[in-house]
Amino acid sequence: MADRVLAEHFDDLEQQRAAAGLGMWVFLVTEVMLFGGLFTAYSAYRWVYRPVFVEGSRHLGLVVGSVNTAVLIVSSLTMAQAVRSAQRGTRRALVRFLALTGLLGVVFLGLKGFEYWSHLQEGLVPGRLWRYAGPLAERLPIFFWLYFAMTGLHAVHLTVGVGVVAVLLVLARRGRFGRLSHTPVEIGGLYWHLIDIVWVFLFPLFYLIG
Repeated sequence: MADRVLAEHFDDLEQQRAAAGLGMWVFLVTEVMLFGGLFTAYSAYRWVYRPVFVEGSRHLGLVVGSVNTAVLIVSSLTMAQAVRSAQRGTRRALVRFLALTGLLGVVFLGLKGFEYWSHLQEGLVPGRLWRYAGPLAERLPIFFWLYFAMTGLHAVHLTVGVGVVAVLLVLARRGRFGRLSHTPVEIGGLYWHLIDIVWVFLFPLFYLIG
């Protein structure tokens, strides 16, 4: 059953896989454009308010950020292994690596949530919850607006990614993927890797300033 999932409007599985891959790459390009706009805004504000960004970076948890970076890097490895297992038709390995990938994603979100909570306790949330009165207090919200916007958007994408992995895990346990029908796993892997790459840029831009 797993090797006979060909839609009626395709001539063969290879054509179906190519079409799905092209569609996913087009989607990824739009995601890159979305984050690209935010990175451009970040660059402009950092150029103008560099001391503010240096001060803001000091209030971020470098240890938590480093651990989360390691978590996502490992999750990329487990996702790559999941794709490889799907291509080989090894169901048990596929299920195991998908479960590990999803678990690592949840760990990242949990640590990020803890970090957000600590910012809230310190009064570093821009808007009505802002209570910080230290150095550069008047301009520091510029840094944290960008920080919450960019890391928050990343967290939303990762939450979607965890959901996608969960669906793939359920389907994998039901034997829906095989050597000839593993395109959904490959597409899910592309999305997951994009999320990881975005964080690899976010980490040094916010946590390693100065």
